[in-house]
Amino acid sequence: MQPIRQLERLLADLATPEHYLFSASDFKSACPPTTDLFVLLSRAAKSGILRRVCRGIYLYPRVDYPRGRVLFHAAALLRANAFNYISLETALSDAGIISQIPMDRITLMSSGCGNVISCGEFGRIEFVHTVRSPENLADQLSYDAACRLWRASPALALRDMRATRRDLSLINPEVAHELV
Repeated sequence: MQPIRQLERLLADLATPEHYLFSASDFKSACPPTTDLFVLLSRAAKSGILRRVCRGIYLYPRVDYPRGRVLFHAAALLRANAFNYISLETALSDAGIISQIPMDRITLMSSGCGNVISCGEFGRIEFVHTVRSPENLADQLSYDAACRLWRASPALALRDMRATRRDLSLINPEVAHELV
């Protein structure tokens, strides 16, 4: 059987609405040793079997995946070995402290390097470096199971905004004072 058909069959068997994103390394053991993995993934993306989210992350579109959470799930997968949490404009918008809702961008604090990752049609993921440790922030973080990431409290997100010198003009001071 051709490697692309093997990949298609494997994805049909394994993908679920909860597990619809895959890293390139997820496919290594499924490929015959003589197959060039990146050529196979490129062909799968061209034929519509997979959709490339960003470098090294692929989405299997034939399952009913949570469309509004793709960026969050991709961020969790991209930086699985780092301490990450939703903060800054994303957390403040979700808490109602910023009236504008970022549609195609999420912001996270990360123990990894700062970077903006373009995810094509899905938007952008902005990782902002932090040296803070999870132990020092534990009481100000809650786990967001839908996003598969930790989420900052409004007070922590405001402190992060100030610490990273972000634009504070969008913050509604009355709402911020109520929640903090």
